Amino acid sequence: MAFEDFQTKESVVVVYTGDGKGKTSASLGLMTRALGNRWRVAFIQFIKYWGVGEHVFIRDIMPVYKDQLYFYKGGKGFYAAGDLTAKQVSDDQHKQAALETYEEALKAATSGEYDLVICDEINNAVHDGLLTLDQLQALLEGHSPKTSLCLTGRDFPLELLDQVDIATEMHKIKHHFDDKFLANKGIDF
Repeated sequence: MAFEDFQTKESVVVVYTGDGKGKTSASLGLMTRALGNRWRVAFIQFIKYWGVGEHVFIRDIMPVYKDQLYFYKGGKGFYAAGDLTAKQVSDDQHKQAALETYEEALKAATSGEYDLVICDEINNAVHDGLLTLDQLQALLEGHSPKTSLCLTGRDFPLELLDQVDIATEMHKIKHHFDDKFLANKGIDF
């Protein structure tokens, strides 16, 4: 079969999932590629509210890309993550933040204004019960036909796998956190 026999899709759904590091980093690479092709990109961040390198980077490049890049930071921190769970944040506050972030993502994905909408850590929000499986499915089914989606985070629901075009599982072979070393700035966040 020759490349001439292949077709191009108007948009695709990309999933980066798994217990390994690199899901957000991969989505940032996808964002870079899209911006380099003069696409309009919305980067919607679930979960992480604290200052992380990607937030600083995105805010720094926004003036260069003007209306080509939209950034929304939602979430109240880790939820149902043992000792890492955000302190002084109620379950209701976590759920409300996830819902507001979801509504932002849904608006961006259905508007037809963006070529790519990245929903970073949305899989975690669904797995942890902050969002429902039905909400994720509505996003998958309702996005504009010309808008590609990228969904990141652990535990993508496999029952929705038939609705995605590209799925990559990051599998941890080794991570220094397991040896009681904290995340490294510039590498892990």
